[in-house]
Amino acid sequence: MAALADAIQNGAVPNAQVVLVVSDQATAAGLQLAREREIATAIIERSGRSRAEHEREIIATLQKYNVDLICLAGYMRLLSSCFVQAYPQRILNIHPSLLPSFPGLDAQRQAIEHGVKWTGCTVHLVDTTLDGGPIIAQRAVAVLDDDTEATLSKRLLAEEHLLYPEALSLIVSGNYQVVGRRVLRKN
Repeated sequence: MAALADAIQNGAVPNAQVVLVVSDQATAAGLQLAREREIATAIIERSGRSRAEHEREIIATLQKYNVDLICLAGYMRLLSSCFVQAYPQRILNIHPSLLPSFPGLDAQRQAIEHGVKWTGCTVHLVDTTLDGGPIIAQRAVAVLDDDTEATLSKRLLAEEHLLYPEALSLIVSGNYQVVGRRVLRKN
């Protein structure tokens, strides 16, 4: 979240502005980082509520702030079809693997256990499947022989901080089209 907000503030993503950071955890580091950048925040707790109630409140809050595009960062839950339909092809997510390989949790562990020589990160449009929406952009990262989840995660994170603003810039520009499961530049 902070890397994305900084990239937008520094002009790496023209015509974009972060208007709100939402979390379901009052102690989330992203909330403090947003406040330090004078970005509005909202805490929308999910405990003791149904998924539908929680998502309805998130959508209402996003609408209150006139949010056009949602960038997920550290959101570890599938969104319902109702939520996705409220923001069709306007929700982005970043995942620490070269999708469609290693979706879901523990992607770095999965890559190491499978013995792949390359993994990476992917920014994709969110649909109702697990890390399965159309791919906007990817970056490859070598898996080294002595990698641990921690060392691989650290290298992936550095690439994620570069990739997410690039992918967001394309989406904000409108210079793309979605063809089936592919996101293609128009020119």
